[in-house]
Amino acid sequence: MDEKQIGAVDHFFGNISVGMIRLADSLKVGDKIHIKGSTTDFTQDIASMQIDRVPAQEAKSGDLISIKVDQKVRKDDIVYKV
Repeated sequence: MDEKQIGAVDHFFGNISVGMIRLADSLKVGDKIHIKGSTTDFTQDIASMQIDRVPAQEAKSGDLISIKVDQKVRKDDIVYKV
């Protein structure tokens, strides 16, 4: 499994299970990501994402995106594109 680091978790909203990710590379709906941290380690597909509360199909380096996550994530968890 070839993985490329594309960003890090900036914030997590536990009540709605949404993670905000600061991107260092591009990402689009349909991509598979792997989120890994000291107590976090899971893979999921990107079903949808938002930039500034507006639905988006793709995002670029420097964007702060929001995605629904399958598990709890923590600030500074690393995000990889699989």
